[in-house]
Parts: sequence; structure tokens; C-alpha cells
Amino acid sequence: MSFEHLTDGLGIGAPAPRLTWTLPAGAGPQEAYELEVTRAGRAHRTGRVESREQVLVPWPGPPLTSRERAGVRVRVWTPAAGAPTAWSEPRAVEAGLLDPADWQAVPVGAGWDEDPAAQRRPARVRKDFRLDRSVTRARLYVTAHGLYEVEINGRRVGDEALAPGWTVYPHRLRYRTHDVTAHLDRGANTIGAWLGDGWYRGKYGFDGGTRNIYGTDQSLIAQLEVTYDDGTTAVVATDATWSAAPGPILTSGLYEGETFDARLDDPNWATPQASWTGTPVAVGSRDPHTLVAPLGPPVRRTQEIAPVTVTRTDDGRHLLDFGQNLVGRLRLTVDGPAGTTLTLRHAEVLQDGEPATAPLREAYATDTLVLAGRSPLTWEPRFTLHGFRYAEVTGWPGELTADAVTAQIYHTDMRRTGWFECSDPLIDRLHENVVWSMRGNFVDLPTDCPQRDERLGWTGDIQVFAPTASYLYDCAGLLDSWLTDVGLEQLPDGTIPWYVPVIPGEPMWTPIHPGAAWGDVATLTPWTLFQRFGDLELLRRHYPMAKAWVDLVERLAGPTRLWDTGVQLGDWLDPAAPPDDPAAGRTDRYLVATAYFAHSARHLALAAAELGNHADAARYTALADEVADAFRRRYVLPTGRMTSDSATAYAMALAFGLLTPQQRRPAGDRLARLVTDDDARIATGFVGTPLICDALTDTGHLDVAYRLLTQTACPSWLYPVTMGATTIWERWDSLRPDGTLNPGGMTSFNHYALGAVADWLHRVVGGITATAPGYRTIAFRPRPGGGITWARTRHESPYGTVSLSWELTATGLTARITVPQGCTATAELPGCAPVALGPGEHVLDTTEIATEAA
Repeated sequence: MSFEHLTDGLGIGAPAPRLTWTLPAGAGPQEAYELEVTRAGRAHRTGRVESREQVLVPWPGPPLTSRERAGVRVRVWTPAAGAPTAWSEPRAVEAGLLDPADWQAVPVGAGWDEDPAAQRRPARVRKDFRLDRSVTRARLYVTAHGLYEVEINGRRVGDEALAPGWTVYPHRLRYRTHDVTAHLDRGANTIGAWLGDGWYRGKYGFDGGTRNIYGTDQSLIAQLEVTYDDGTTAVVATDATWSAAPGPILTSGLYEGETFDARLDDPNWATPQASWTGTPVAVGSRDPHTLVAPLGPPVRRTQEIAPVTVTRTDDGRHLLDFGQNLVGRLRLTVDGPAGTTLTLRHAEVLQDGEPATAPLREAYATDTLVLAGRSPLTWEPRFTLHGFRYAEVTGWPGELTADAVTAQIYHTDMRRTGWFECSDPLIDRLHENVVWSMRGNFVDLPTDCPQRDERLGWTGDIQVFAPTASYLYDCAGLLDSWLTDVGLEQLPDGTIPWYVPVIPGEPMWTPIHPGAAWGDVATLTPWTLFQRFGDLELLRRHYPMAKAWVDLVERLAGPTRLWDTGVQLGDWLDPAAPPDDPAAGRTDRYLVATAYFAHSARHLALAAAELGNHADAARYTALADEVADAFRRRYVLPTGRMTSDSATAYAMALAFGLLTPQQRRPAGDRLARLVTDDDARIATGFVGTPLICDALTDTGHLDVAYRLLTQTACPSWLYPVTMGATTIWERWDSLRPDGTLNPGGMTSFNHYALGAVADWLHRVVGGITATAPGYRTIAFRPRPGGGITWARTRHESPYGTVSLSWELTATGLTARITVPQGCTATAELPGCAPVALGPGEHVLDTTEIATEAA
């Protein structure tokens, strides 16, 4: 049982959370269900409900009230059994603070004068309190202006990092609920919190960054609610009775790194026994209407990696190679004299044997530790993250060994849901690089890169990558939350920003202009999430944003239905574009804009139909038809060629369904010719790359798509793999064949957008396609080629495991298929008629199917 898109129901913000359950293998299809909800010790049962629904089922009773806890379990009826199944194990769900009036806490932080234009030393805040009776339940509701880590009686609360994350703070600030019952003692207690600048007031953004984007304070907002064994309650909330003092973190920034002086730290500072000298806090204000519960999981440490090599340089530095470009920070255990200073620098690649820091621009990614000299110290930074494979350590006392330093990997702790592997090790590594780039760039929101002075929620990047992302990980909650912020940042005229949350980006990105492919995240990404997760309410919530976007583009295009004005990025990072002008690709940027106009209008019509808005469905279907007709008149020549004779132009026209049936074959043939004439080197950027393999496949050129996939010369998907890449690069040639860095100002080695081809790997090579929302129906349609002799693909759908493993044999192809309970499927194996499949395990052989058909 899960609640909304959360596996943990503690502190949920939905008073009537929808419920999802999966059936065990072999149970048979669900005919009916019964839910039992236990509240305040009293159980309520729905009775038998005739329904096959098991994904996001409506809450079966009155809404939860603030702090209310309920136990939920389910049993089902299947045709094979006369009696219902046994009850599932009960799962607990507990509401957070649902009413703004529930909040007593106010922001508290440093009370001393600070220079808002400078990098300020972070504070710690603290309060002593007494509990004179036994505690049966305690909850901490906590957030911050900036970043926080809380301790109670010297024990850390929770395990999330960079909390509370990054939202459009004036409108939405997430708080999290923690069960801290076990943290408390009878008698004296202490609660304290480390604070950091984070996105709230730290320096962030381009060209030196901007400080204090949301405010100048650095404040904790915390409310500890205690229930005693006699039923009475007490509240310890942040207020004027708290105190503050500078902590041992001297400086901290998401780009800059962190400086920690262990000589200034008392590890027991948040205990009643500590000698704490604090000053009164400054008390701020916060509208409690803006405090919201999370929709997805937090950022956490998910893995630890030891260095594969440690090299000592002639001047005494140590260079660590972790063998994998990753996002996180170093944890080290070190002992040395007081005052010993260690400096840690980070880089994704080496240049002439040294860390290449030029691609970081003004993100210095440098951590500094000053030792106290008291005993061996285990330390890692708290309020920063770096993108790196290599780390340089200066000042290590003695010889640094591989067991003294590890890389701690951090990202939003989403549940992994998708896997792919095949017989070609280069393609396997390509897919693994896609996974690593998603991990490194899903840090509370979908970012473009994790290493340089940017790390923003670019709308175009996730628009093209969302199909891949939603296969690999359960990212529905994270992206639903981020799309909510996209809607909040949408301008009154319907313009979608280039990136969300919006921060200053002069001169190119501020003021904001509407741009195709980037703004179309408003229509296309909610639709993708609906298809992959089956969440109609998500589609409904974001429909007004999508409609406002399409209506804006309709006004901009006017009666011609051609969007041929304004600032457009076109096929961003087409490999033919010069390093200093990534938008100057081979494809007319207004062709790109008009194609996306038609595509978004079509998807808005589809969304309207799903939501039962038939008038809108008809209106936007007609609009999409008009735009497609205008596109053909303007951009398709009488010869069948396109005005931009480029791979992206043909791929868009084909994949978006903008051509007549008569035009599709010559367009597909021309696309295939363009690819083969260039020896199957890639010729597309952010826009064309996700589409080209499907466009080739769907027009009878599967062999050309495989040639494109398996090319290793630059530019290609596999070229970076041959150069040792362990993530997806921003540019096809971020590292050039001669080993030099691309001279462009944007040279990230961890950028997921061009990894959108993995969606084609999953559907065409692997062979799994959802044909109804949430994988309620599935097509197993593998299309072997490219010398690949076997592939294994698995996805944990909302209904359970979907898998396909196929291998070529001497006589045909054998496929092993898993269909989850509650779903149906069709297997369409090469050369065979479709075969209908029900839930369960299936083994199909093309030779046997052909024999039976004959």
C-alpha cells in the first residue's frame, strides 16, 4: 500500500490520500476490493467494492484532520478464489499540519548584524526545555529559510540533505514531519539546528551569481509537539526564547563549497550538558499558508564509493579518482595537529593530469577542513554538493590511503523502477551513463547540470527527458511538485520561464521570453506523467497551465498559425552550431517553434478529452490540425523536401505527425539518406535527438536507427563512451577526440538531455511500451538489430513488474515476458501475428508461433 506517490505516509499533506496497492504474482485479476481504515482505535470497512481499480483509488472515508493517524489495509477478490485474499499488512498514514492555524513556530536565526552583500558565517540555533512526564508520541514539523539539519539531545533528526529543498519560496516552502519520540528524555532536553544559506540567500546563478534571491535572513522554523502518557500535550516552537551562536562552519555555499573549523566545534553542543553561550535570536515572519507538505521523497545519501586510485603528486597533493562522475561530497577520516588545513577541490575531468576546473566557471567547488588536533575526525560538508569524478586533497597529514576518503552520493531518493541491458557492452554503458546523469541531476528538482554555476530547473531539458526519467525512477512526486512551481512562475500572459524556479539571468534569460520546446513542458510533461503513472488528477491540476501556454502561442502565431517570431533556441546544441552560439543549428528555429505549437495543441486536446472537457478537446484538435496544415504549407516543399533539409526537421515532422500519409515515406527516406550520407554521425541537438530514432523506425528504417545508435565516431551517443564517459555530456564533443576540452562556455560532463534516447532503448530495443495509462495495457514489441543478440528490460509499473527478456536463436527469437496482475498485454514479435497475454509469466518462440499460425 502506498499513499499518493509516497511510500511513507508520515506527514502527508493530502487530507484524503489516494491509495495504491499491487497484487502478488499468481493472485489473478482483481474483481473487487475491500478497504479497512482504522482511526482512533475504531476500524471502518468499505465492504466489497466491485472494481478493478488498484492505482490511486479514492480515500474511502472522511478526510484526515491535522496530525490524525490511520492504519489502512486491503483485501481483494479474484475469479479463481471464492473467498477474498488475506488482508494486506496495515500501513500507517498520518496527516501533517493541514491548517495554517496549526502553526505556532516563527522563523528564528542569528540576531547579530550581518552584511547582506557578503558571504556570511552560518549560525546555529538552540533551545533547552524540560519534559516532566513520560512521552508517548512526539512529532517535529520543520523547515527553514535556507537549509537546516536538526539535532535533539545530540542525535540527528532524519537523514535528508539540503532540506527543505528548492521551491518558489514566496508561494511554497516545504516542511517535513519527523517522528522524534525516541529522541526525547524525561527531564532536560535540548533541540538545536545547523543552518545554511542554500538557494534562499546564497549566491546563485550566472555571471557571479545573485545573493539574497528570496531574503537576507537564515532562519529555522520548527514545531515540536509532544503527547504525554496522560494525553496532555506540549509544544516547543521556534520563538524569541531560542538563542543563536556562530557555528564551526565558517562559510558555506552550494557553488563555493564549505569551510569547517573543527577547533570551534563542540560535538555535544545540542545536549543539555553542553556549555552553550548564545545570544537572542532574531525573530522573522512567515505566512503559514505557504507551508506545504512534500509530494515526493527528500534528497538523501544513496551510495558510497571508494576511490579506485589515489595518486600522490610531486608537490605533496593527493589526486583521487572515483572511477565515476557523480554528485555528492567527500567524507574523510583524518587525524593531525590542531590547525592542520585540508583543501578539497573537485572536477569532472582531468586536463594534462590536473583537475579541469574551467568548466565549473565560478563554482569553486572547494571544501576546507581545519583540524582540532583532539582525535581522529570523520567529517563531510553539510550544505553543499559537487559534481565530480576527481578530487584533489591538499594538506593531508601523512600518506592518504583509499580507505580514508569516500565519495558520498546524493540525489532525491526516488525508487528505482527501470532497468535495461543487452549484448552490446557499449550500449549498456551508454544506458548506465543515462542513469547516473539522472541521479546527479534530480536533486530536489530536475536540474541541467550539477557542477558549474548553474544547476537550474531548465524546462526544455526535462521536457525531452521525462519519458526516460519516468521509466527509470518513480519521479512522479518530484515532478508533480516541480510542475506546481512551473505553474506559479508562469507569467500572466501564459509564458513559461526557461527555468524554474526563476532567478536573475541577465542578459539572455531575463526578461523572460516564450520559447518553443522549453515552454512546452507545460503540456507535454504532465501528459507523459499521466501515461506512465496513471494519475488523472495530476493531469487535471496542471491543465490550466498547459491551456494558458497553448493559448499564448496561438496569439503569438496569429491567423497564419505559424510561430515565426520572438526568441527561440531552436535545436539547441546541434553539433554543427558554433561553440559560442548553441542555438545556431541547421534547423530553422521557427520551424521548430511551429512544430511544437502543433504538438502541444494536439496533446492539450488529448488531455482535455481524458478530463471530459469535450469542448476544449474539439477546439484544440482543430487548432492542431490548422497548425499542422500551416506547417506543411510553409516548411514542406512541393518536392517533398523540407525548407530545412536537416535531420531534426524531418524527425520532428515525422514524430509529431505533421505530414500527410503521402509525405511520410519520402520524408523518412530523406531522413535515412541524411543519416547514411553522414556515415550515421549524430546531427541533432536537444530537440531532434529524442525523436530521430523513432522517426527512422516508424518509416521503415530501423537499420539506419541502429547504425545511428551504434556509431562511435564523434559526434555520436557512443563516442563519449569510447572516451571513458560515465555520464551523459552536455555537448556531443565536450571532450574532443584530441583530449582537449570543448572551448564553449557550456561544457558540462553530466547533462541528461541527450540521454533521452534511452526511452527508445526501452521501447524498441527492450520492447516494452505502455499502451494505456499506468501500464494497464502493455505492448511487448522488440525490434532487434544493430548486431544485438539479446536484451533484458524490466519496469516496476504502478501495477507491478513488467519485464521482457529476448534472445535470438538459430531459428528465430525467444521471449520471456512478465505481465503484472491487473494488466493485459499484446506480444508482437518479429514476423509474427500479435498474441494476447494475460497476467503471469509467458515464454514465446517465434518459430512456434509461426508454426501454429501455419
